[in-house]
Amino acid sequence: MSSTTSIRAKAVTLAQMQALISGLQKQFPSGQFTLENTEFTTATLVQALQSLVDAINEVNTAQAAAKAAVAKLGVTVSKVGPIALALKRTLLSMFGTATTTLILFGLEPRKAPAPRTGTEIAAAAAKAVATRLARGTTSKKQKLKVSGNVTGVTVTPVTAPTAAPAPPVTPVSPPAQLATATPTAPPSGTAGQ
Repeated sequence: MSSTTSIRAKAVTLAQMQALISGLQKQFPSGQFTLENTEFTTATLVQALQSLVDAINEVNTAQAAAKAAVAKLGVTVSKVGPIALALKRTLLSMFGTATTTLILFGLEPRKAPAPRTGTEIAAAAAKAVATRLARGTTSKKQKLKVSGNVTGVTVTPVTAPTAAPAPPVTPVSPPAQLATATPTAPPSGTAGQ
């Protein structure tokens, strides 16, 4: 039974019991009834029905208090939870593997991760590749290979205002090259003639 149905059923029952009490007191103020082979007076019936009304009201009050307590708990957890977590982390870093000291705080030392098997390493690598493919992530070099195509773009050149003509530059002639004289040998066979 859902909580909405339960709330509705309690409200209907409460209204019926209150109507029965009111009707009995108005119509049969000093009546006598035999119900389920038991003798009842109006007063005893009203007392029995009122006990059910009181029980329903107690439950409603308790549920409202529980709802308020749960809401208060949520607010308190949101405030104190991060502080407690930070304290646990600090204590774990302060005492490391000092098991006896950590037990005083209700903490256990961090367990070293179990070495992974070859199958687990291969599965993790395959998952990483699949994730990169799914996300479309690439390396820097692969990103450089990707370029887009653009069509229909007109480039208009920006014309700068014309600058004043530059003063004439007189060309400097290169320094004269020094001619190196190399002695020439007389033609052979003409020296003795």
